[in-house]
Amino acid sequence: MEMDNPDVVMNNELVPVEEDTQPIEESDMQLDILETQPNHEEMTPNSAEQQPTKRRKKKSIVWEHFTIETVGAGCRRACCKQCKQSFAYSTGSKVAGTSHLKRHIAKGTCPVVLRNQEKSQLTPFSAPTKVGTFSDTPKRRYRTASVPYLSFDADRCRHEIARMIIMHDYPLNMVEQPGFVAFVQNLQPRFDMVSFNTVQGDCVATYLREKQIIQRVIEGVPGRICLTLDLWSSSQAIGYMFVCGQFIDSDWKMHRKLLNVIMEPYPESDTAFSHSVAACLSDWNMDGKLFSVTINQPLNDAAVDNLRALLSVKNPLVLDGQLLVGNCLARSVSSIVQDALTSVHGLVKKIRDSVKYVKTSESREEKFIELKQHLQVPSSKTLAIDDQTRWNTTYEMLLAASELKEVFSCLDTSDPDYKDAPSTEDWQQVETLCQYLKPLFDTANLLTTTNASTTNTFFHEAWKIQLELARAATSEDPFVSTLTKSMQENFDKYWRNSCFILAIAVVMDPRFKLKLVEFSFSKIYGEESASYVKIVDEGIHDLFLEYVSLPLPLTPAYAEVANGTSVKQDDSGIEIASNGLGLTDFDVYIMETTSQLSKSELDQYLEESLLPRVHEFDVVGWWKVNRMKYPTLSKMARDILSIPVCTVPATSVFDTVRKEMDSYRCSLRPETVEALICAKDWLQTENIEPPTPIVKLEVPI
Repeated sequence: MEMDNPDVVMNNELVPVEEDTQPIEESDMQLDILETQPNHEEMTPNSAEQQPTKRRKKKSIVWEHFTIETVGAGCRRACCKQCKQSFAYSTGSKVAGTSHLKRHIAKGTCPVVLRNQEKSQLTPFSAPTKVGTFSDTPKRRYRTASVPYLSFDADRCRHEIARMIIMHDYPLNMVEQPGFVAFVQNLQPRFDMVSFNTVQGDCVATYLREKQIIQRVIEGVPGRICLTLDLWSSSQAIGYMFVCGQFIDSDWKMHRKLLNVIMEPYPESDTAFSHSVAACLSDWNMDGKLFSVTINQPLNDAAVDNLRALLSVKNPLVLDGQLLVGNCLARSVSSIVQDALTSVHGLVKKIRDSVKYVKTSESREEKFIELKQHLQVPSSKTLAIDDQTRWNTTYEMLLAASELKEVFSCLDTSDPDYKDAPSTEDWQQVETLCQYLKPLFDTANLLTTTNASTTNTFFHEAWKIQLELARAATSEDPFVSTLTKSMQENFDKYWRNSCFILAIAVVMDPRFKLKLVEFSFSKIYGEESASYVKIVDEGIHDLFLEYVSLPLPLTPAYAEVANGTSVKQDDSGIEIASNGLGLTDFDVYIMETTSQLSKSELDQYLEESLLPRVHEFDVVGWWKVNRMKYPTLSKMARDILSIPVCTVPATSVFDTVRKEMDSYRCSLRPETVEALICAKDWLQTENIEPPTPIVKLEVPI
């Protein structure tokens, strides 16, 4: 007698059978509807006499796809009708179950079953229909092999709900909304839905776990850390300070992490920025490791003095604080562009209205495309209405319309409904406007790259903009001079504030060193350039001497790599070298006397020939390769190249409006707001590992 039950009847006794495959799951034994299936073997008269019990017909769905074949004495196997593969069925008194046969069907190995599943669009838990037949009778259901069995874990579910809320900015009270509660209960009735307070605690717990990981990374940073401060407003006149840290780790990889979101009750006060910096340094135990601070808005003298006074207590100022405070390049460029677009508001509106006329009607857009093809205009630009909260869309709209001006002119003569078309003079002014917006657009575009660009990159962009706008401001064309004069005045404020930092950074690029500073300053300052070059030259030499005489506090791991040994302290706090020689002070003496008697690393570096200029060049990687040749200078270069020029994320570089915290988050506790926003930043970047660029060239040692 052949049964789906693992027990068989032998000599009128029920005998339990051990299976040689995976045991039948309980769900396989629970049948929705018993379906009569034809037998696949004939019973002989002898077997009928030996087994008087009436044979029960097979009920499993698998017998639609398998037949039973005898392969030897007392050994039978189930053979797939489609692929002819055979599987264990019975050996002697042992009868296998049908779970392994069902898994074979569910994998889609058999072409007919797979085609039927695709046609019927079955769910993963429904059985395939009978081949070549149609029946309204529901089939039994079984679990497929592609959906492994997982035990229910309520804690894991709570953890994933917290991650979901953090990653997608969902409101915490969604766990109490009827629709979501009903969805979860239908998905898993055994899950006890969490409350607002519970999920808030779970989100904070996720934040604290991730914070421990970031804390270990920061503790291992061998050099200094740079901060950026981005102040958000709110409808409640309360500010929220986003504090990010940027640094290069011991593997010479650049990192940018959101460290804190601090509520500032009085964001307009002179102490708002200094308070946020102090809170961040205390929270992450970074006293003595701060190198520079980049801020999203200009500070008055009182605010800068407060910042310097606060940091000088526990954080030694580098170059007497000359590198301490910098302005955000993205905010500065955005402000300049907005002023330029405002000065020609009427012209921009006329172009925007023309683009709207074409884009808001399907028939007019089709006609516009036909005219373009008829006129054979070579432009590949596509018209699009701009988003006035992002200035790059306005620039791209003006640029596209300018390249398609012939089509607009033709539309003006062929469409009587098209009125107030731009004149020839208007189009000339649009071209001029795009010409002077382009370098600003290209510079801002660099800030949107996924990999953090090093500081030296932006010296090239800044000095070219400064030179171009200075020349244009003295143009005899009244439109050009009027347009660019305000642009030049605004950019000059950024240039005077950030020129020194950018110049020192480009000196750390072995392709340019001090030569590019000399060249660019001669173009900008003319006969006065020598005095400005001298400021940069003296500044970088003074900075190098600070690194020689006041070496930075090193982490134990980095100190061991740098000195070839580890340093310990005895009970009295005196440093003792682990090699037992006690020559730590001797090493410092050698470094100091060597720098006095021979050329310093900096002078040697500056006097060596420039590297050939290649497009793909990883300046940080170059210093990593050459850190043994320049042990002190490489540390200085690492810190300088990590100075950020932008305070906003890549998605906000082109924003024309100030960031504002929404009313929902303002209603939460400040600690919860910080946990939600910071944890999202960390979770998004935890698995992102940018490829390490290849260093194309290296200075021979």
